[in-house]
Amino acid sequence: MASTASFLAAIMVCAVLSSNTCHGTRNLADTTPPASPTAAPVPGIPAVPTLPAVPTVPAVTVPQVTLPPMPAVPVPTVPAVTVPPMSTMPTVPQVTLPPLPVVPSVPKMTMPPMPSIVVPKLTMPPMPAIVVPKVTMPQIPAIPSINVPMPFLAPPPSA
Repeated sequence: MASTASFLAAIMVCAVLSSNTCHGTRNLADTTPPASPTAAPVPGIPAVPTLPAVPTVPAVTVPQVTLPPMPAVPVPTVPAVTVPPMSTMPTVPQVTLPPLPVVPSVPKMTMPPMPSIVVPKLTMPPMPAIVVPKVTMPQIPAIPSINVPMPFLAPPPSA
């Protein structure tokens, strides 16, 4: 399952990469000047051999074939079914509900004004400068390497 998912991911990456570069490739092909038809041979490099002529394939005619007629397939008939009438739903009797009780009205009330509170202004003494002494840490001892397998690594193949 994992290999199928990775294969699908690789296919999607190839599709995305190829779809984004085709416009650039077409633009590059349109804007690049064509190579000169008479290129000077480079000494030391052999000339490109010409390919042999490809033989032409003769045309093949396919004979007309008449197929036998399709045999008649019997269509099954569905018998008519009568459904019994649906039973009537019982009616819900009309009920008169009692009137809702009257909610007493809340009288309008005016609140007394809020007393003004005077917050005294305080001046704080300046903070004393704190001097943090420099501390030199000792060297961390080297940890010897121990061959302990990591929990997320695959186990080694068996011999």
